[in-house]
Amino acid sequence: MIEAMTTHHKSAATYLKFLNLVQAIRSQPSFPFIDPVEEKLLNLFAAAWHEGKPLTVVAAMGMLEGISPSTVHRRLAGLKEKGLVELEQDGLDSRIKYIVSTPTADAYFAQLGKCLDMASNKTARSAS
Repeated sequence: MIEAMTTHHKSAATYLKFLNLVQAIRSQPSFPFIDPVEEKLLNLFAAAWHEGKPLTVVAAMGMLEGISPSTVHRRLAGLKEKGLVELEQDGLDSRIKYIVSTPTADAYFAQLGKCLDMASNKTARSAS
């Protein structure tokens, strides 16, 4: 029982350290402010990109349950404006646009990965 509580405590501490590190990244002037809907979309996009799945604007508009397609479209435009996504036209059908990552988004996700590594390493060191 005590071991399980210690494991939960370590996991909670790791997560809280991660959140603090992420907050520090987001507060940097070089990173554009993204609202919670934009963040959720960006995370969903990243998962699709990681799996190598092409992601269309139409598909993105239906990705968030409970959020209207017009709201998703506005947030997508915001992410594009902030340099976190780009839209590429399909080579055969100009009506189809794909959402693709940008170097800014790639750098952001790399920083998040470093935050996770740092939070995990700090917790592991403090436990030893």
